[in-house]
Amino acid sequence: MLETVRNAFKIKDIRKKLIYTFFMLIVIRIGSQLPIPGVNGRVFSEWFKNQTSDGLGFFNAITGGSFLNMSVFALNITPYITASIIIQLLTVAIPQLEKMQEDGEDGRKKIVALTRYLTVVLGLVQSIAMVVSFYRGNYLNTQLPTALNIVMVVSVLTAGSVILMWIGEQITEKGIGNGISIVLTINIISRMPEDIGSLWTQFISGKKIPKATLAAFIIAAIIIAMVWFVVLLQGAERRIPVQYSKKIQGRKQVGGQHTNIPLKVNTAGVIPVIFAQSLLQTPVIIASVLGKDKGTGIGAKILNTLSQSNWCKAEHPEYNIGLAIYIVLIIAFAYFYTQITFNPLEIANNMKRSGGFIPGIRPGKSTSDYLNTILNYVVFIGAIGLAIVAFVPIFFNGVFGAQVSFGGTSIIIIVGVIIETVKQVESQMLVRYYKGFLSD
Repeated sequence: MLETVRNAFKIKDIRKKLIYTFFMLIVIRIGSQLPIPGVNGRVFSEWFKNQTSDGLGFFNAITGGSFLNMSVFALNITPYITASIIIQLLTVAIPQLEKMQEDGEDGRKKIVALTRYLTVVLGLVQSIAMVVSFYRGNYLNTQLPTALNIVMVVSVLTAGSVILMWIGEQITEKGIGNGISIVLTINIISRMPEDIGSLWTQFISGKKIPKATLAAFIIAAIIIAMVWFVVLLQGAERRIPVQYSKKIQGRKQVGGQHTNIPLKVNTAGVIPVIFAQSLLQTPVIIASVLGKDKGTGIGAKILNTLSQSNWCKAEHPEYNIGLAIYIVLIIAFAYFYTQITFNPLEIANNMKRSGGFIPGIRPGKSTSDYLNTILNYVVFIGAIGLAIVAFVPIFFNGVFGAQVSFGGTSIIIIVGVIIETVKQVESQMLVRYYKGFLSD
């Protein structure tokens, strides 16, 4: 990877893209520190520190601390991510959107435009919801008229989310690509030094040298092992061999190529973990914002069961029911998301029209059934891998009290985006070399 980056800086065009991306990331980090006018940030920070909601901690992590700082980028690109997932799901349910997706570049541009509009709508809705909670919690600046203050805060929050969406698209077009994912990744990475410092203070600082050394070794070993496992999970795939029949065109015999269909083990990426976490944590976040997360009634017990901070703790084993539900949801969403993004019947029909077949399998429905069977096995392995990555940080948090904002979800995002970005840089370098060869 370092060799790829070093070679990329030797090429003028790619070096410009890297520098452009770097300056855009600086703009993001500066915006993450600019406070929203009209919000009493000090009071909000004190409230946030007293919260135990895991969802709020993860939301703050993926916003790069913007939420805690209540900066102009407090919403970050979460409305865009939500909009993208909604549009992708609707593409399967609405024939017009499905046809639009199949219309090539023009259809893709229309899908992108719809995603942008939906991002603005979701950003506006989330901004209004946040400002309502700010107003109830007395976090707004009382020196300004209430109506004017509310409109100003809603406008700034929505505009900040739209600006980040624009920056992500600019990185995709003028930078090294994969812009939205890079924005999300740099936010998560920006929180990691603070988390490492927290681990240092909690397990290493002030301890005797042998104990501190052992703790440092264990922490490093766990992080390295998780990164290695995620890299393995992201790169693993099952290749289905495909043979194409030979055809006679004129006096030439064409076809007969051997190729394969790569089925990624982690077909759905990090989406199942995000879905499962969002589904469980949304009630906890809402109750926390409304101040309804305290008490000893049945409602409080349900919220405690859904909260990750209560899992894997010996004093409350009953709360591990929430952990079991979490793992089941990850596996279920892995199958669900794969089914809507990978269509074995369509692939089988395309192969049949092109004269392709899987050795030993009849074309058509038999091929579709075979692909579906293999896909179910592959998805199950990937889903179990995702569940393991999500479980490990929760286990150490519950048993040893390791309080960090980055967990399995963050590691999957970081590793996946870095691998994809390096591949894009390598492909751009390869295209550049081909162009140079042809021009000569």
